[in-house]
Amino acid sequence: MEQTYDLRYPTLNDIVFENRNKQYGAYDLRQRYSRHTERALWLGILLFAAGLTAPTVYDRLKPAEDPQQYMNEVILEDLKLQQPEEPPVVLPPVQQPVVQVPTTRYLPPEVLADAPEEVVVPTTDDLEKTTPSDKTVEGDPNAGDVIEAPNETAGPAPVEKNIDVKPKEDEVFIGVEQQPMFPGGMSKFAEFLERNLKYPPAASRAGISGKVFVQFIVNTDGSIVEATVIKGIGFGCDEEALRVIQKMPKWQPGKQAGRPVRVRYNLPIVFQME
Repeated sequence: MEQTYDLRYPTLNDIVFENRNKQYGAYDLRQRYSRHTERALWLGILLFAAGLTAPTVYDRLKPAEDPQQYMNEVILEDLKLQQPEEPPVVLPPVQQPVVQVPTTRYLPPEVLADAPEEVVVPTTDDLEKTTPSDKTVEGDPNAGDVIEAPNETAGPAPVEKNIDVKPKEDEVFIGVEQQPMFPGGMSKFAEFLERNLKYPPAASRAGISGKVFVQFIVNTDGSIVEATVIKGIGFGCDEEALRVIQKMPKWQPGKQAGRPVRVRYNLPIVFQME
């Protein structure tokens, strides 16, 4: 009896499942794993390609739309705005007050067979003040007067111009017509700082440099008051800037409307190492 030999090289599955129950199911799954993986790979590639080409295919199959169908030129002159008709306003008639004119009974003379016993005949003075009528009525004696409108209507009183408004003595200005100035100008102020400003040792050791902004008020006589540091750099520079500001001579005061006024002034003091 001839013996048959399997000349195939054993696979990993054959080695793992040798002498084991291959009908359990795990062996069959391992056998089909490569085919399932290959199918899943190709299916993923197809789905990815379909997702990329779908917008292009849709744009080609979709009918082209005319952009003019969404545009419609409208001229405002062609539009007729229909406003609701408002009913006319009917004003009630103005009733003028009736003023009774004073009258005096004065009838033309008639020849009567039997004359009344009491007949009052008006005098000339009575007829000058009243109007003749068939009966006597006491009315308003000024009813017949005509009120005439004045020829000119008085307007408002004229406003005086060029009024010299005096500023308050204690009022502090920020912007004035003529700003205060250091005696001799800013060039003299720079020379004053060069002679009097001293670099603080703490700032010199720490290598500190910058600007210290000082605010003060120039009085009407040019004196400097209320000097404060509004922005400093520390290390003794703020105190040195205040010392120099308070040591300054009197300035030329600022003027408003030709009069000296108090002005609030901001000034930077520069500390720079040589």
